[in-house]
Amino acid sequence: MDSAPSTDRTGIGYLPPAARTLMKLVVTGPFGVGKTTLIRTLSEIATLHTEEAMTQSSTRLDDTAGLPDKTTTTVAIDFGRLTVLDDLVLYMFGTPGQQRFLPLWEDIARGALGALVLVDTRRLGDSFAVMDMVEEQGLPYAVAVNRFPDAPAHTDEVLRKHLDLAPETPLVQCDARERRGSIDALIALAEHVLTRMPRPEDPS
Repeated sequence: MDSAPSTDRTGIGYLPPAARTLMKLVVTGPFGVGKTTLIRTLSEIATLHTEEAMTQSSTRLDDTAGLPDKTTTTVAIDFGRLTVLDDLVLYMFGTPGQQRFLPLWEDIARGALGALVLVDTRRLGDSFAVMDMVEEQGLPYAVAVNRFPDAPAHTDEVLRKHLDLAPETPLVQCDARERRGSIDALIALAEHVLTRMPRPEDPS
């Protein structure tokens, strides 16, 4: 996390206009869970994304069961920005969830302060490998359950048990297409990260 004035003179708007607290966060999760959608929903700037049309080769690699409308996949990163309370700027880096992108995931996660892991109740088992990657990087994380229309609904208590979440790990249920719930998920992660950061020593 850093505080720095904007040096942007291009008008693109990826940097904020005044000195702010900046936080890099990773948005991750299994294939087809809604990472790109969530970042597009939240970002206050035009998002950077690297989606490509799925080919016959990729459909053999990526399980599309239960995802009949899935026609694209992220092959590098999604990027967006959200300003919270005028002084906290969250930079969101969406990453592919497939195991074959692990080296890219590790590069993107470098310097991040936390991760938001999206999960789909139709495919809860797919989330474990992603959470393992996050934990191996030593990143604090929150879990956001993306509520798809045809997905089974579960209480937070049931989801925590199935996902084997630690008591302190935030869990939020949301619809990645809707801004309010998506903001709640990202704020839950940011608050979790801030509570784990070392406090400056009292000079007195």
